[in-house]
Amino acid sequence: MSNLLALVPLLPAAFALGWWTSRRIAAHRSGAEVSELSSDYFRGLNYLLNEEQDKAIEVFLRLAEYNRDTVETHLALGNLFRRRGEVEQAIRLHQHLVSRPGLSDEMKTVALLELGEDYMRAGLLDRAEALFSDLVAMDAHAPSALRHLVAIYQHERDWHKAIEHARRLEVMTGEDEAPMIAQFYCELADRARQHGAHGEARDYLDKAFECQPDCVRAFMLTGRLQSENGHHDDAVNAYEAAVNADSAFTPDILPPLLNSYARSQQMARAEGFLRDMLGRYHGVSPVLALTDLYRKRDGERAAIDFLTAQLRQRPSVRGLMALIDSTMDKIEGEARENFLILRDLTRKLLEGQAMYRCSRCGFGAKAHHWQCPSCKSWSTIRPIHGVASE
Repeated sequence: MSNLLALVPLLPAAFALGWWTSRRIAAHRSGAEVSELSSDYFRGLNYLLNEEQDKAIEVFLRLAEYNRDTVETHLALGNLFRRRGEVEQAIRLHQHLVSRPGLSDEMKTVALLELGEDYMRAGLLDRAEALFSDLVAMDAHAPSALRHLVAIYQHERDWHKAIEHARRLEVMTGEDEAPMIAQFYCELADRARQHGAHGEARDYLDKAFECQPDCVRAFMLTGRLQSENGHHDDAVNAYEAAVNADSAFTPDILPPLLNSYARSQQMARAEGFLRDMLGRYHGVSPVLALTDLYRKRDGERAAIDFLTAQLRQRPSVRGLMALIDSTMDKIEGEARENFLILRDLTRKLLEGQAMYRCSRCGFGAKAHHWQCPSCKSWSTIRPIHGVASE
């Protein structure tokens, strides 16, 4: 059944072939030929549905051969090859189509776009870049070509070119690309920070804020820069601004924020901020942070009482594990053995859980990524809220 479902994306291409075949047949073939071609088409479709993809491709290739002037059939067939992972076949087919004499400029451009996608799928990014750049220079399907170029430059981590082409895309389409461009500036800022060029990093962050004034990542990078330079008061301000911009990133912001609170000796401010977070953020991270704060300030009993009360309101496996760890020293005998088993089970449960999920494609991850590894969207991976996660 799963294999059959995998074929579903192939059906539109197959139906496109059939639509074209019926249209062209009606105009150019006799009744007998119509019957023969229609029979071939439905036989090919039947092969697809029965998971006999090689035979289906064979039939559709034969259909395309009836009239070598066709374009739609070859485009659909090339798309079918690419979806099957037979990229070399798709490349050869699209190259053959592009080289045809008499092909209209519009259809040649479409074929070039398809060929560029073939190159990208095959990892031939230099060829794809050259092809899409030529299309942009000719102003032929430029928005699509620009989108592909932005994707290529992201893959190559050439953030300056990605910014340049994303801005051109904004002008051409009128679509807002500012949040994505802000991420590119953050990439440049983080690279500069890692090389010790803090002034350059701050300049890039200023540009990120110009694109997106509430950019969470830019606030977090600002906090990290301030902390690395020993300006912990300013780091606190930046991290708090990050939480206020988007509280979904609280689990990633709290550890460096708590460190900056401690280094700037602002634990009273830390308690007030975390207390405020309890009212507007329903994850367990602020609870665990307050539990640790109360343990250090008021002792183990106060911390356990607070954590127990919070877990009644917001059940959490992570919270339960913290409670077990806090009470282990006070338990002896068989009860302790039972608690050890329970702790091991909860740890294994947490180890097998995805802690983050992309809101666009559903990709699950144990660590946070600013760009989804699956769909390549930015700022769409967020902590999962639930009993077994955040």
